[in-house]
Amino acid sequence: MYTVHFGLSTTPFSISPDPRFLYMSKSHREAMAHLKYGIEEGGGFVVLTGEIGTGKTTLCRSLLQKLPEKIDVALVLNPQINHVELLATLCDELSIDYPPNATVKVLLDALNDYLLKTYAQGRTAVLIIDEAQLLTRSVLEQVRILTNLETTKQKLLQIILIGQPELSDTLSRVDMQQLAQRVTARYHLGPLNLEDTRVYVNYRLAVAGCRKRMFTNAALRQVFRSSGGIPRLINVICDRALLGAYSENVTEVAKSIARKAAQEVLGNAERRRAHWWRVPAMTLMLTMLLIAVAQTTFSVGDVVSQAEALYQRMMQPAQSLFSGYQKKPTQQLQFSYKQVEPGGLRIGGFGATAAADLRLSYSTESDTARLSQGARPDSDLSTLCQSDAGNYQEPSCLC
Repeated sequence: MYTVHFGLSTTPFSISPDPRFLYMSKSHREAMAHLKYGIEEGGGFVVLTGEIGTGKTTLCRSLLQKLPEKIDVALVLNPQINHVELLATLCDELSIDYPPNATVKVLLDALNDYLLKTYAQGRTAVLIIDEAQLLTRSVLEQVRILTNLETTKQKLLQIILIGQPELSDTLSRVDMQQLAQRVTARYHLGPLNLEDTRVYVNYRLAVAGCRKRMFTNAALRQVFRSSGGIPRLINVICDRALLGAYSENVTEVAKSIARKAAQEVLGNAERRRAHWWRVPAMTLMLTMLLIAVAQTTFSVGDVVSQAEALYQRMMQPAQSLFSGYQKKPTQQLQFSYKQVEPGGLRIGGFGATAAADLRLSYSTESDTARLSQGARPDSDLSTLCQSDAGNYQEPSCLC
């Protein structure tokens, strides 16, 4: 609808896994290197995990396009199958004939014969299973048994498992140790940072034929905050933002348009309900901490222990505030202190010559805080915490 308005040749933010639009960030390049290692070196499993929408499937499709002709690939996209269906699917993908109602032994024998022939011809067979976190224990055990198909020099079948973080949890179970020990390479694909988000958006626009700036810097920051750097969410927000700009008959997406697009796509009311407590709770935490510490002088060790004890006492009556919070990476709040006399310190930077800092790290995963000492150039404590309720996904809040 908006492609003609913006002079684009195609829709730039489709959520389909089109390899043309794959932006190779540093983490994506590292993930691709792990996948290539699993194919070229062999010897075991390669496991690639990542949150929903981080680009695992698109990365896999890009890999398939770049493989040399001598590599035969069996791609399993439906992991909700039993162990017999897995073997049948593998044979189907590799064009291996087998009789109807074949047993596991018949399927394995046919597969082994095929792999020995292709190995003699200098070819390599690769099994890639997407959404592998959905595989049952019996299917995973059958996958392990497939690694027993080998010569005296190397494995006949290279296996790549791609899935969400639950896959790592499954492989860490005690009953999965035999499988986990055969994993030769692992990589977790994380979200994009702010700079990568900027490049990602502009890269996809360029592939679609854009030759001018279409998102302001403020709009891109809003897209990053709202999406958390998840490529799929970036796509749906940017697609809706371009539609919004088209409806307003403007040629550039401003921050207000990006914010409205994110609200429409993600649901603003639900996000506010889940995160309304974050800014006031953290501000209150720092306020009480600074007041308590500034009233007296402690050694560094005393400040750390006093601060942690104060934090725990403060948080106990407020635990109910966190029940609706969706886990995010550890948040860090920082403030500086200055040395005012030997063996003592005072918060706030009043009349001092030497400086260091204390770092208060609050983990949303475990609902615990830790105050530690670190070294950095001195900076005055100008504010407790500059933020607003709409920016609830900022990766950190520096004081």
